[in-house]
Amino acid sequence: MLKKNDIVKLDIENCTLQGSGVGRHDGLAVFVPMTARSDEIQAHILKVKSNCAYAKVHTVLAPSPDRIEPDCTAYSKCGGCVFRHINYEAEVKIKQQFVVDSFKRIGSIDITPEPLIAAQGRTGYRNKAQFSVEKSGNGLKIGFFSPHSHRVVECRNCPLQPKEFENILNVFEKYVVENNISVYDETAHSGLLRHICIRKAAATGETMVCAVINGKALPREDELVRLLTECDSSIKSVVININREKTNVIFGKTSRNIFGSGYIEDILCGCRLRISMLSFYQVNSSQAERLYDKAAQYANLTGNETVIDLYCGTGTIGLTMSEKAKRVIGVEIVPDAIEDAKINAGLNGISNAEFICADASQAAAKLEKDGVKPDVVILDPPRKGCSKDVLQAVAKMNPARIVYISCDPATQARDCAVLGELGYSIDAACPVDMFPGCGHCENVVKLVRE
Repeated sequence: MLKKNDIVKLDIENCTLQGSGVGRHDGLAVFVPMTARSDEIQAHILKVKSNCAYAKVHTVLAPSPDRIEPDCTAYSKCGGCVFRHINYEAEVKIKQQFVVDSFKRIGSIDITPEPLIAAQGRTGYRNKAQFSVEKSGNGLKIGFFSPHSHRVVECRNCPLQPKEFENILNVFEKYVVENNISVYDETAHSGLLRHICIRKAAATGETMVCAVINGKALPREDELVRLLTECDSSIKSVVININREKTNVIFGKTSRNIFGSGYIEDILCGCRLRISMLSFYQVNSSQAERLYDKAAQYANLTGNETVIDLYCGTGTIGLTMSEKAKRVIGVEIVPDAIEDAKINAGLNGISNAEFICADASQAAAKLEKDGVKPDVVILDPPRKGCSKDVLQAVAKMNPARIVYISCDPATQARDCAVLGELGYSIDAACPVDMFPGCGHCENVVKLVRE
């Protein structure tokens, strides 16, 4: 019987979306992070369960041809990327297969998706980063939490983000040290600075910086603004977000601008978009354009359709489709995002789009009750997917097509199975890699009324 601290030889046969290779010892699946398909390794067993085991690499006996040298010193400690030890071609294959397997395993649906739309680069693509902070000697430790912990791993120069973010973080450290600002301790619920967040518009270059604090204000906020704007002339807005709750959620509900207007503007799919710090906006702008192009292809609009865009965020998807639609109705529960969506419609001279601030299930039920008959419904929910109430309300509206965009093909597969029971079948699917290096995969599905 396999037991903890055993050293065993494994041939890695497959790799999960979380970046763990899978080998078998006497028929038992063993999951080993930072391994690649076709690796031959010695594994150090860490935990044994009745149906699987977990291990770490003890020795690589024969490396897989997919292996590469990681390009980030924090990779083995940080909880962000999981694929920086393999080449991108291998990562793409894993993500494509994950979509197929998810639909088969969870939804009992056989699909043959289009080839995954791969990213054009694995570095510098993130337009938003959220950094945790810890006191460290006379300075700060700034970076991301290590897996399954709230211990900060120093990482100011993450390969996924623009290089100028590092300079902004260094300025923050200088400001915090010089003004003797306390750093938040979640155990004691004390200290002021909780997080540093940065957003940069890919097309315009405009940058927004946000300090999340456990209080009402920072000391000498004007000094922080001066240091930041002298460091980076692209900074158009500096925001204080107040989060005094005992929670792991990063942002509080209240924000205050201490410099600029509280938003930046970007251009996506030809639309000029206003983005505030709390608004949902895809973190990979170039891939977002390709994702929305595929969604528009699946929507197959001719200019005569009514489109309902549930979970619309700042209105991006609906607005980019509005030119080919008769009417667009966007629904989003975040008030700031809805205000941004309305402003974005005005910025682009779009008069056939309207936006409702409401819960998706309640709004869908009300629209159905009001007799709104959409031709196309766009679903782009958070990772947890759609509730059955939403899916049932959508089906009652009887649209000809549903375009479902998801950052979690597993919950999407579950929801598509429900939609199948409600009279809709999958006509096409296409994975899109929005997060190169990371254990996530976006997927677009076109469902048609049977």
